[in-house]
Parts: sequence; structure tokens; C-alpha cells
Amino acid sequence: MSSSASYPMTRLGGKAFNHSSSGDAEAEYDRLRDLARQEAGKRSSCFDKAHQAYERGDGAAAHQLSEEGKAHAAKMDQFNKQASDYIFRENNAPGRVPDDTIDLHGQFVEEAEDILEQRIRYAQQNGQTHLHVIVGKGNHSADHVQKIKPRVEQVCRELGLQYATEENAGRMYVNLAGGPAVMPPAGQQHGGGYHGQQPQGGHQQGGYPGQQNHGQQQHHGQQQQHGNQQNGQNDEMEKLAKKLLPKLLKKLDGCCVVM
Repeated sequence: MSSSASYPMTRLGGKAFNHSSSGDAEAEYDRLRDLARQEAGKRSSCFDKAHQAYERGDGAAAHQLSEEGKAHAAKMDQFNKQASDYIFRENNAPGRVPDDTIDLHGQFVEEAEDILEQRIRYAQQNGQTHLHVIVGKGNHSADHVQKIKPRVEQVCRELGLQYATEENAGRMYVNLAGGPAVMPPAGQQHGGGYHGQQPQGGHQQGGYPGQQNHGQQQHHGQQQQHGNQQNGQNDEMEKLAKKLLPKLLKKLDGCCVVM
């Protein structure tokens, strides 16, 4: 991951959301990015003053100002991480994007790179065959140039994955299973991006760790139900045996007397 010191401090605001968000959600995202930007300014000021102190031979002051700058840099990273996590949860909440899709709106370039790499590794480990990546069209950037898409392409090249721009220029299709990035017909796409394959680890949905494995729960429930039915049948047989045994013994006794 690149240092967050290189993050472009651009106010994205509500444009970073992929849905009609509440004013409170937009305000919280903006607040975190603003705090990060303020810490970045303090960091730069401390480093500039440290350089000046060093130039005039005041090593002690230079060291102190440098340490203060590092502290502000750490706070900047912390606020940016909080903003990145917040916008990701908002844009990728269940029901807002399909299981085989990841939305990188609102992320800085380096943040998007880290998130995408983690998602690709997780998806491949769980048998996912493809991934739709929402990168945005760059309409809200200062110069209307897509900034996340080139980094996504770079990540795919480094991982040896083929990709293609979808009909919507703000989306990309990545083939996770090797081979050309040719999207299958809509009718052949299965939920979660597995194309009918059973993913490794027993997961039946795309997405992230922490999602409940409903398929396994259903399977265990069926096993438990079947076991309960068998137990019930055994109980009935035992009751029937207890009921018939005395009559059977009485008949046997009678037969012995006759003999």
C-alpha cells in the first residue's frame, strides 16, 4: 500500500455515494475526510518548520517538529481509513450491489487498490469466477478523468487477470478464473459469480467473510430434521414393543401348558 501522504485531498461529498444517501451519512463522510485534510496541512507545516530549523542548525527543534509532523500524519491516516471504511460499508451494503460486484466510489486511488486486491484474493479462494468493479466515470473529479480505473487495470495486469470495460463505462468486468474477459450472456450468469460451481470453503455466496452460510445452515437443519424423524420412529417402535410383549409372552405360556 502506498503512503496515504500521496492521497489527493479532494472533497467528494455526496457524489461518493452510489445511492440516495441521508444528509447525516454525507456529513459524516465529509467530516472524516475534512479532518484528514486538516491533519495533512498540520503535518506539512511541521515538516516545513522542521526543515527550516535544521537549516539554521537547531537540531533539537527540527527533531521535535519532525515528530509532531509524524503524529499528524498518523492521525491523517486514521481519519482517511475511517472515511474509506465508512463509504465502503454504505456503498456495498447488502442489497445495494450484487454478490459478484464491488463498488469503489468514494475511495482514494491507493485505498481502492488495497480493497480490490483483498476482494480478488477472497473471491478466488472461494471459487468466484468473475467480478464486476464499479470504478466511476470520473464525472466528479476535478478534470473529469477516471482515476480509479487505471489503477484497477494495473492491479489486474499485476495479478495476470484479463479485464474489459462494460457497456457502462463506469464498470469493469474482471475474469478471475483465467482466460479472456468475455461476459457471459445475462441468462447464464449465476448469483455470486460462481456460474454454478461450488466455491471452496463451503461458501455459496460471493462477498466477504462474516456473511452467514445459509446453504450450510439449511443442510444442517435438514440433517437435524431427518435425525429427529428417525428418533421419533424409534420411540414409536419401542412403545409398540412394550405394548405387545406381555401379550406375546402370555400366548407362549399358554402354548407350553397345552404341550
